[in-house]
Amino acid sequence: MKGFIEDANYSVGLLDEGTHLGNVIDNYVYEHTLTGKNAFFVGDLGKIVKKHSQWQNVVAQIKPFYTVKCNSAPAVLEILAALGTGFACSSKNEMALVQELGVSPENIIDISPCKQSSQIKYAAKTGVNIMSCDNEIELKKIARNHPNAKLLLHIATEDISGDEESNMKFGTTLKNCRHLLKCAKELDVQIVGVKFHVSSSCKEPQVYIHALSDARCVFDMAGEFGFKMTILDIGGGFTGSEFQLQQVNHVISPLLDVYFPEGSGIKVISEPGSYYVSSAFTLAVNIIAKKVVENVSSGVGKTGSNEPAFMYYMNDGVYGSFASKLSENLNTIPEVHKKYKKDAPLFTSSLWGPSCDELDQIMENCLLPELNVGDWLIFDNMGADTLHEPSAFNDFQRPTIYYMMSFSDWYEMQDAGFTSDTMMKNFFFVPSCIQLSQDDSSFSTEA
Repeated sequence: MKGFIEDANYSVGLLDEGTHLGNVIDNYVYEHTLTGKNAFFVGDLGKIVKKHSQWQNVVAQIKPFYTVKCNSAPAVLEILAALGTGFACSSKNEMALVQELGVSPENIIDISPCKQSSQIKYAAKTGVNIMSCDNEIELKKIARNHPNAKLLLHIATEDISGDEESNMKFGTTLKNCRHLLKCAKELDVQIVGVKFHVSSSCKEPQVYIHALSDARCVFDMAGEFGFKMTILDIGGGFTGSEFQLQQVNHVISPLLDVYFPEGSGIKVISEPGSYYVSSAFTLAVNIIAKKVVENVSSGVGKTGSNEPAFMYYMNDGVYGSFASKLSENLNTIPEVHKKYKKDAPLFTSSLWGPSCDELDQIMENCLLPELNVGDWLIFDNMGADTLHEPSAFNDFQRPTIYYMMSFSDWYEMQDAGFTSDTMMKNFFFVPSCIQLSQDDSSFSTEA
């Protein structure tokens, strides 16, 4: 994903006590209604701070390496760098983004399973040595282009529920690991650890039992070849729920004590992405067109055959902020911004992006009060896999991002020793946006 490296400076609105996200959204809905009704994001950076505190409280023994492709907004990367996370990069551009923030190469890993030679050479040039590998061809490519590479063998995991879609597309089998270790020895490539990944769609934390057991086997295998193993990467798949994080920790903590005990010299890391950013971003979109259609739905959307159904077209879709909808279900429910009566009738509705492409369907069936062109819908949990460059298919602009943080969250960061002067050079903190006049543009930034 292209990072927004040109957006060097951005401002963050500090919110007074009593000022909430809803107030900020109301403010910008009003502003955008007057100035063109473009879609926009509100990013609450304080939620990222809270997620990091939650991580430290629950799984402090595991160092997070944030997955940059999930959301590469500079404000996100800079605040995570200030919080001390590492970064898991999938491209040359992502490595450049975090290196521009002064992140040391030791805190960057290259997790792309299929690397271009130019990407490997860039990593070698900039000192990014740790990268993953799951096949012999990739191993030979790395050997040719990065003599100082330190590899994590990526092993496959499998959802024990039997869901074929959850089986990993990448990762080698336990049986093939011995062959890869032998090849690495012949090529004089260092193997320093093991990586696996459990999908966020996996509902069984018990899958970690098999994955950690397999990882221990690979560590022992590597020892037979003379490799010194120092890193265990348990991947991503963390949804952001504290309950899920506690569930995973309940399963893995005793196993880590047995297989990779403290004092063994094994560093345990992970690759959380949406965990940090999903809940931190809210998207506001505008209804740009509306159609009345015959109600032929059934099940949850059935409201009576005599009642109409509505198709609403929004100014953002799968060729923009909803790109992930092409590969997975939307995990958020739209909220109507305008006030309406509690007993207002609800109608079967579908939501579409602006491209008029049949793939550009955001929601196939939902119940909404009747909306009009110009009304706004609010989508929360939109921080992961949403900040892409828009398609040239139409003239709609990339949504502006407005950053905010409560004073209490800012003080929490200061208490932890992080200041904008020393760690976050591109941050410019301003008073709450609610206090700014409508024509004051110093707060907004396109990111």
